[in-house]
Amino acid sequence: MTKTLSQTLAHVRKRIVPVLLGPPLLAFLPALTLATFWMGGEAALLIVALGLPLVFAAMGGFAHLRRPGQPRDRLTGMLLRDGFEEVTCEIYDSAAESGLRSAVFMVELDDFKDLAQRHGQETADMLVNRCGDRVLSILRPQDSVARISDSRFGVCLTPVLQMDLELAIQLAGRLQTAIEEPISVDGVSVYVSCSIGFCLHGRAPKPAGSDWINAATTALMEAQTNGPSGIRAYTEDMDKRGKARGDVKEELVNALESGQIQAWFQPQICTDTGRVSGFEALARWNHPVRGMIPPMSFLPALEDAGLMERLSEIMLYNALTALKAWDAAGLNVPSVGVNFATDELRNVNLVERIQWELERFGLTPDRLCVEILETVMTDQPDDMIVRNIAALGELGCNIDLDDFGTGHASIAAVQRFRVSRIKIDRSFVMKADRDPEQQKLIAAILTMAERLDLATLAEGVETVGEHALLAQLGCDHVQGFGIGRPMPFDQTLDWIAAHEAKLQDAPVIGRQGK
Repeated sequence: MTKTLSQTLAHVRKRIVPVLLGPPLLAFLPALTLATFWMGGEAALLIVALGLPLVFAAMGGFAHLRRPGQPRDRLTGMLLRDGFEEVTCEIYDSAAESGLRSAVFMVELDDFKDLAQRHGQETADMLVNRCGDRVLSILRPQDSVARISDSRFGVCLTPVLQMDLELAIQLAGRLQTAIEEPISVDGVSVYVSCSIGFCLHGRAPKPAGSDWINAATTALMEAQTNGPSGIRAYTEDMDKRGKARGDVKEELVNALESGQIQAWFQPQICTDTGRVSGFEALARWNHPVRGMIPPMSFLPALEDAGLMERLSEIMLYNALTALKAWDAAGLNVPSVGVNFATDELRNVNLVERIQWELERFGLTPDRLCVEILETVMTDQPDDMIVRNIAALGELGCNIDLDDFGTGHASIAAVQRFRVSRIKIDRSFVMKADRDPEQQKLIAAILTMAERLDLATLAEGVETVGEHALLAQLGCDHVQGFGIGRPMPFDQTLDWIAAHEAKLQDAPVIGRQGK
């Protein structure tokens, strides 16, 4: 009898707590108090006022909010992964029994490792803390929030009557907007972007809270493959693709040799003329079964397997092949950029190999842009790296300094490596059309480049406003999703034709002082 009564109370608690914690109680509370006062006077109103908190506590409401036994993250005070999983499992079961609705969100800061390297770990911790506060500011006090990893937050909503796909997308948008507001660091605005994946309660692949979390994580990974600031809702297709990927290392060699990993090309535009000034070759893996596998999933594995030099050979071959094909089609594409990692730059035969490939294709060295990260110059490069970069410059190749502004390269190093163009990192470009501080930083970089007789290219341009501002400030070239996404070679032909057609009626954007 006692056991049956205990089970009944537990069942009632699961049914009622979500209502006590959600909007329904707030909706009926004014009517309840007015009716109590009208029917029973002040004494009845006093009893209800004192009794409701007792009922709330008896039903486990305060325990649900405080969870005093759960360990907390030292930096943000949020739940940790284990506690979040426990809470989410409870909420999943509660929503399933009550018929209410909920959703789990996974929010991850984009390029967090780069932020930490650029600004230092102390500043990175501050950024995480501020972003965590912004997440909390968007949610209700009863919603559960956790710090899942260094740069990832988990959110599980307390069950409510209404939570559909449209409402979840709106909430994700509000979270993203709040996080991406500028954060002041030592008087300088720092912009952080984030990707979000979520799963509605009714879309969980299996009836368990852990699978619900995994589904939201799968959606997050899908969002990250579509560039920064992505938002994706979980679907069964994502789960199938995620499970099929498994361990990519075993297939890397076959993928490289069978042509699954190829160069896709992202266009670069001259701000003076609006015409195509080049393309950057970027590695993409199109798996015959799993579909597109994002670079972040296979590039680290390639590096661990010691296959980066083989990838470099393939990318160079694809880039030079594309140049010949554009020439044959009568299209004017001045150059193609190919990225070279630090280990590749240590190859004794690098210069000879590149020279041989250029001669084989009948192309002049100035058609190739050798892209090197700014960190290469700041990590005390060995003599072989210095020799190779200098030799490539003497050969006539253009040397592009990638992600400029993130590695604190000195002016002496820029001159030493015979850099011909600097690529301004997207962190400086982001929202520059709306932030005067960002504009000052870009203007300072452009002034330095002009004094050193260096060309400039801004990466990560996503809006018309950013494009227009960069043109007015005097940046020579722009590149980003707002110009064109990376695409396979065959699509570049149509893209160039369509872009050239738009130029016929395009207005001229003048520079300041001209």
